Amino acid sequence: MKYLIVGLGNIGDEYEDTRHNIGFIVADALVQEGKAVFKAERHAAMTKLSVKGRIMVVIKPTTYMNLSGKAVRYWMQKEDIPLENILVIVDDLALPLGALRMRKKGSDGGHNGLISIIEHIESAEFTRIRFGIGNDFAKGYQVDYVLGRWTAEETKTLIPRVKEAVEMIRSFVLIGPDRTMNVFNKRGEGKDPKE
Repeated sequence: MKYLIVGLGNIGDEYEDTRHNIGFIVADALVQEGKAVFKAERHAAMTKLSVKGRIMVVIKPTTYMNLSGKAVRYWMQKEDIPLENILVIVDDLALPLGALRMRKKGSDGGHNGLISIIEHIESAEFTRIRFGIGNDFAKGYQVDYVLGRWTAEETKTLIPRVKEAVEMIRSFVLIGPDRTMNVFNKRGEGKDPKE
């Protein structure tokens, strides 16, 4: 059984440790925990991890956020991974900092990475972990905020939440999205403010 785990972000030093790159940060933590190393491959940095006989193909697209779908489609096809075994980790302004929410499908929410994935694989029916980055910015400064680096205070909040996101990924692979959502979405920080 194979799974495609996609951490969204932008490549390059200027984007490192920015809020928009939380998908890369979570993917790095997952791979580090599995004692693996990313290699430069087509459209992505890629590595494989095994968890109880299941294979995780972990990618960080190198196409930049707006073309993330290109990498997802390529690796889906190359590794022959079905739609229901795809998990995308994405930053979300609508959730408070550090909140984690798994969804089995949904709209793109205006997120360029999700827009690209939906367009390239022609479906929105894939699981995603929405990682809250908060929305503490003045009107008109959304781009600066999203592409800004984490503050020291935010980093303290971030560390345990990244660890929890890694747990969610492993849970998705081992027990599936429904049971994972039951376990993790009911925890306090995982509550969706819109629900």
